[in-house]
Amino acid sequence: MAQSLKIKLVRSAVASVKKDQTATCRALGLRKIGDVVEQPDNPSIRGMIFKVKHLVVVEEN
Repeated sequence: MAQSLKIKLVRSAVASVKKDQTATCRALGLRKIGDVVEQPDNPSIRGMIFKVKHLVVVEEN
């Protein structure tokens, strides 16, 4: 079974954040503060998380 990551948006991705970071949160499936999504653990998802690491909390499953 492949590893997965639980990603939770804990800070606003709209106010005082660059547009590409807002778009990255949207691409991860995060819309509002408190949203939690489960994504596969792969290099592309890890790169997206790295880009918005100040907005999210990540938990490995």
